[in-house]
Amino acid sequence: MGNDVILGSAILLLAAVLRFEKTENRSGLVPAKGLLSCLFVATALLQVDPPPVFSRLVIPGLVFCLGGDVLLALPQKRAFLLGLISFLVGHVLYCAAFFLAAGINAGTWLGSAPALLVSTGVYLWLRPHLGAMHGPVTAYIIVITAMVSGAASVLGNIRFSEAGRVMLFAGAVAFYFSDVFVARDRFVRKGYINRLAGLPLYYAGQFLIAFSLGSLNQ
Repeated sequence: MGNDVILGSAILLLAAVLRFEKTENRSGLVPAKGLLSCLFVATALLQVDPPPVFSRLVIPGLVFCLGGDVLLALPQKRAFLLGLISFLVGHVLYCAAFFLAAGINAGTWLGSAPALLVSTGVYLWLRPHLGAMHGPVTAYIIVITAMVSGAASVLGNIRFSEAGRVMLFAGAVAFYFSDVFVARDRFVRKGYINRLAGLPLYYAGQFLIAFSLGSLNQ
């Protein structure tokens, strides 16, 4: 499956997902999201010569995110919590991959400062609305902030190609902000606008991370 086929299929499936979200058609949404998320896993598997640590950790991370996508498409509150846990594991795997591959460097600190600032603002904004979910959401915010810091470490490590580093960092940032829209929809104000903005950001982020695996060693 070539990149053009993958991207074309992803765009069509994303349009279907957004349509199902708008009409609240769960019977169409769950398989469409599942198929779309399978595509970013397939994309990662098809990349040539990825750094070994990325293959061992990022690809399983993508699989956990696939599970989270399906769970978040379900209406039950328990499914939301399980989806949150699945995404949390995915982010932890991303963090491990990024830091193990790139180490701590100047990019880590340059990326961590704004990430911490934004995450503090997000936490203060969400805190009054979290209730019993305060603990899990706080843990999630910490881990996604660490994930962005890890991506900044990769961006700052010049032994990887510039194209791959930029692609991966942009993907991590897009993923981060997509989560802000998920949180807004779940805890602050429900609305289709959250999915309309958040879902394209999310899938762009995941595909950028997946495609970056084949560019980092070029």
